[in-house]
Amino acid sequence: MLIGMEDKPLRVLACGDVEGRINALFNRVNAIQKKSGQFDLLLCVGEFFGTSEAEAEWLAYKSGAKKAPIHTYILGAASQETVKYFPNSDGCELAENITCLGRRGIFTGASGLQIAYVSGREAQQEPASSHCFTSKDIMALAAPLLSNSKFRGVDILLTSQWPRGVWQYGNSPETDTKFCGVSSIADLADKLKPRYHFAGLEAVHYERLPYRNHVVLQENAQHVSRFIAMATVNNPAKKKYLYAFNIVPMKNMDPAELVKQPQDVTENPYRKPMKDGKKEKPPPSMTGAEEEPVSQFFFDLGQKKPQHQQHHHGRKRQTDGDRPNYPKQPRRPPQPTGPCWFCLASPEVEKHLVISIGTHCYMAVAKGGLTPDHVLLLPIGHYQSVVDLASEVVEEMEKYKSAVKKFCKSRAQRCIMFERNYRSQHLQLQVVPVPMEKCSTEDIKEAFMTQAEEQQMELMEIPAHTDLKQIAPPGTPYFYVELDTGEKLFYRIKKNFPLQFGREVLASEALLNIPMRADWRDCKCTKEEEEDQAKQMRSDFEPFDFAHED
Repeated sequence: MLIGMEDKPLRVLACGDVEGRINALFNRVNAIQKKSGQFDLLLCVGEFFGTSEAEAEWLAYKSGAKKAPIHTYILGAASQETVKYFPNSDGCELAENITCLGRRGIFTGASGLQIAYVSGREAQQEPASSHCFTSKDIMALAAPLLSNSKFRGVDILLTSQWPRGVWQYGNSPETDTKFCGVSSIADLADKLKPRYHFAGLEAVHYERLPYRNHVVLQENAQHVSRFIAMATVNNPAKKKYLYAFNIVPMKNMDPAELVKQPQDVTENPYRKPMKDGKKEKPPPSMTGAEEEPVSQFFFDLGQKKPQHQQHHHGRKRQTDGDRPNYPKQPRRPPQPTGPCWFCLASPEVEKHLVISIGTHCYMAVAKGGLTPDHVLLLPIGHYQSVVDLASEVVEEMEKYKSAVKKFCKSRAQRCIMFERNYRSQHLQLQVVPVPMEKCSTEDIKEAFMTQAEEQQMELMEIPAHTDLKQIAPPGTPYFYVELDTGEKLFYRIKKNFPLQFGREVLASEALLNIPMRADWRDCKCTKEEEEDQAKQMRSDFEPFDFAHED
């Protein structure tokens, strides 16, 4: 039981665009505090500074002639005109009691309250202006949080811009939603699960009904999120621009209390329902949302593959110029919502680790691999998991699997494959060869079972010929292992799955005995070493590479 300060709620004020009306804001805050006592902090979203006319008002605070009556945290510039007020885009104290948080980051108060923030507007081009954020900012903010298996969400998310589509399944805002908000912020909100999300810039007050962060009956209950947009300070229409609330930091709360669902809770606006109307599937997750893949697999082939083979999957239909009878793609692969490290045509791809490219799939050396011959099998198009694959992709994936098995057998190795469809945006089938003299298949199976049991996870054995689609409909988070005998182990992920689980088991003393290599981030090597490794694997695998014969 937590006692003392820790479970005492914090009293917080949130405010919309101030636009330079600083005296008006602080007068209002003073009036509120006189009436209902001191608040702990004031969070301002949107544009804090205004046009040059308001400059004199600010100078009084900057010089120290006036002082903010409360700890005030503001976001960075949201337009070119106000950039001049911010000496540092990484955040700094601007005046006594007034701190700019910076372009993006996480601020944790002494109480443990966790506030994530993104300033300004989404950049339309690179290099971005200093009042804009890019997809890299979003990734850098999300990745460290999401890589922690204990991550449940943040207490507060502050953004200048609205999340696109936040009004879905909820009440409608009094604004034209056609041009309102950006999907990168929606994606971030979906990932970070803030208990409160505040935004500005639209000059309206909009308090959306709370929404869930879990799929009912399929996932464990999680806390709800509340999105609140604030109007501009002193707006003539008298729309609400200040919001007061109490909050106990999530880390100090009783879990059962945290996940209580209010009567008016709605579906999550950022998850699209499936066509059959039964299941919901979250949109493909943002890059960096997974811990492992952020730079786990990348490519370059100095090989003679026609350009169109690497880029054509973005078109509506795939037809191959060299083969007039090539069957048409029955459906276009889903497109990533943001930069994807694994789509072969993506500029994010670090092109030097590919070993082989087929028509629908390719093979790459794993970055920070467990062993030098640890490889990945990936679809060229953007598919999230094995169960999402189109039939012709499945067919080629099977060809690759069988080629890799033969390759391992020729080197007296057991071919162990595993996939984690959880916090990952693009399917990666991990292939780790284990020398036969090290251990038997039975040892490997036992190691997976034992370690799963230790973590209270029930790994089920499923028949070798089972199609995963029968037990894991698209959108279901799962972990699955295929042993060299064809035996399969499957676990339906309920929550907080240890992201490195597959590697940890294989690296354990009972198997490869390289526990220090369990985390790929401890296994990084230079680009030159990676290139050598890929070159070696390419030449070793060539006799088994059916794609090379084309």
